Amino acid sequence: MSVEPLSIPQKSALAFLASSHAALSRDHQTIWSFHEPSWREYRSSQWYVDRLRAEGFEVEQGSAGMPTAFCARWTNQTGEGRGPVVAGYAEYDAVPGQSQAAAPYRAPRPGTTKHAAGHTDPHSALGIGSFAGFLAAKHAMQAHGIAGTLVFFGEPAEKMCGSKPVHAAHGYYDGLDAAISFHPHSFNALTNGVFWDTTSAPYWSKIYTFECEAPETWQNESHGGSVAHAHATARAPGAIDAVCLMYTNSKLMKESMLPHTGAWTLNEFIPVAGQAAADNLAPAYSQIQYSMRAPSLEMCAAAFAVLDRNAAHVAAMTHCSVSSAWITKTRAGLPNHALAEATYRNFERVGAPQWSEKAKEFARQGQRHLGHEAMPEPFTDNMTRLTPPAEAEAAFRSQLPAWQLNYAADDYVDYTWHAPTVRLYVARPTLKAPPSGARYPEWLRHAMNGDPDCIDPMWNKAAQVISTTILDLMTDPSILCRAQAEFRERTGGGIGGASWVAPLLPPDFQAPTGYNWPEWVDTPRGREWSVL
Repeated sequence: MSVEPLSIPQKSALAFLASSHAALSRDHQTIWSFHEPSWREYRSSQWYVDRLRAEGFEVEQGSAGMPTAFCARWTNQTGEGRGPVVAGYAEYDAVPGQSQAAAPYRAPRPGTTKHAAGHTDPHSALGIGSFAGFLAAKHAMQAHGIAGTLVFFGEPAEKMCGSKPVHAAHGYYDGLDAAISFHPHSFNALTNGVFWDTTSAPYWSKIYTFECEAPETWQNESHGGSVAHAHATARAPGAIDAVCLMYTNSKLMKESMLPHTGAWTLNEFIPVAGQAAADNLAPAYSQIQYSMRAPSLEMCAAAFAVLDRNAAHVAAMTHCSVSSAWITKTRAGLPNHALAEATYRNFERVGAPQWSEKAKEFARQGQRHLGHEAMPEPFTDNMTRLTPPAEAEAAFRSQLPAWQLNYAADDYVDYTWHAPTVRLYVARPTLKAPPSGARYPEWLRHAMNGDPDCIDPMWNKAAQVISTTILDLMTDPSILCRAQAEFRERTGGGIGGASWVAPLLPPDFQAPTGYNWPEWVDTPRGREWSVL
């Protein structure tokens, strides 16, 4: 089948991206250099807010009560009315423990420790790719008198699947006509294409807090003997024992949580452990966070029921009280074939990304540094080809049980229950495996994220696909009509329909920004990386 030519407005959007490429590349370097972790992306979010306001968007900063979130809106109203409302978003959180310079050898960013945060997926390029696509669409809409509204969200803490369920619960996605979600490719079988039927799975996370508030009631002090000193009495187990027992017992009980099917995972993080010196004082306070990916909401609920029981028993054993709070609860993704088809058609129009010889030489230097023979073509072949939706879907289905409809996790899924949403993937720099089959260390992948020759082709191609798809939605009512009809059918009538799944967080949910998440802090010694 022949590929339809680009429209005049679409060509205008691509011309805008070409003329703005150098400036947008510098913008990406700015966000990449901030490398701020979840819920602490202060400079990154402020950069977007300032830029969007300069571009004419009305911006609500701190949307849904999240300090590093925002909601930006721009409308081009013509004689034909206001037009469709299309949404997209930037992410900008980095990952603790992944600081890496843009160099083909292992080194943290200058002035940081290797334990500081770094961009892994990278969200720096995810955000700029989407941002650039929306700017290009805005430029074309202005130049050609196209009516419509662009809504651009700042979505912090994606690595915790944090902000999108909160925005959804607070009603920010109501009233959207369509949404575009972009991510650097993370599946070998889907480098340049779109999700079809198999979409992202739910992600639930909860934090448990143990407190030893009355250690003096643990035992009668008469057991201390004739020496009247507090250190001669038995200390209450306290909060360190509680978090250790919660960790170890829940690890042991994974076998009893769920069957071995569906590729579910359960991971933990201990942000606080004791808050006491190594003395004969009972540690007073500890926390442990559990985060789960599972194919269904029922599987998530079953595992957290076990964790809740474990926490109650551990608290009793260690003379502590326990409380728990949700960090996030996402739904499963809802497909939309009509919007996926329209997006993939534009990918065919603009073609797959390509990488220069300079990018390839960076990759070869990394191979040589690791003791591998440098390859003439170091990148995987599928980086420069499109993946048709049917091909990607067949690859997913070949490794999943027939009942499983969702795999991996990302909080973009909360958009899918409020408007037709497409999930776009664009190839990121990925090395061919050496003949030995050895795995490359993660630092080399992260280093390429900060090298413009390596990473710019990805976000630039994403911007091309996003902008041309937005313009299709704004100018071809049949595309949006098909997408919304499919959305109503899949939800049993749209928002509130018979098959619709409501947000899993309450409408007054307060984002979990007050915990001791890793962050950059200013001290008398200068700016430091800290886990408080």
